[in-house]
Amino acid sequence: MNNQPQAELEWRDGTIPISRKFDDPYFSLDNGLAETRHVFINGNDLPERFGGDFQIGELGFGTGLNFLTVWKVWEEAGASGTLTFTTFEAFPMATKDMENALLAFPEVAPWAAKMIEGLNRGDTNFGPISLNIIVGDVRDTLPKSNLKADAWFLDGFSPAKNPEMWGADLMAEVGRHTATNGTAATYTAAGHVRRALEDAGFVVTRTSGYGRKRHMTRASKP
Repeated sequence: MNNQPQAELEWRDGTIPISRKFDDPYFSLDNGLAETRHVFINGNDLPERFGGDFQIGELGFGTGLNFLTVWKVWEEAGASGTLTFTTFEAFPMATKDMENALLAFPEVAPWAAKMIEGLNRGDTNFGPISLNIIVGDVRDTLPKSNLKADAWFLDGFSPAKNPEMWGADLMAEVGRHTATNGTAATYTAAGHVRRALEDAGFVVTRTSGYGRKRHMTRASKP
């Protein structure tokens, strides 16, 4: 990731990274870990669905908090099989910045230490769990991917500030890269995002959001 443009950050209270490019925080100002559990873990009916070779796709890797939460949930559930977590990120965060941001979440500290070590040595296979970071504009990289995700974490910056991450063409690619009976979840309930997911072949539901967000979106592909 060293040759790619990296995220430019400001820090709120020394702990919350804010993207200078998108003027948006990387995780909930209320509780990023609880939001990840509510939106992406519960929103995709995990860990109940784990088993076999389970594939997760993510738009926006950020600090890696979503991956760490899944890893923790996987191990605590005693899940069988393997888990491959493929994430698409245009502006990867420097590992030292990830490490600093993740200090806010001592609950995932053991997993964070392993992830940072793996990123620094260029080996992100962690036994039955593999992390695959695809760097670049997702509008170019996702169409070339062989991914068929069982679950999607749609976690780009807000649609108002990062509209490229939520366009109809990209949501169509998400649909094409979703396995039958696959799901998707996102913190946003923006109407154009829900319509784009419907056009991509998903059955879309608006449900209760986390914290300050009244609603979120869950989707399934029959």
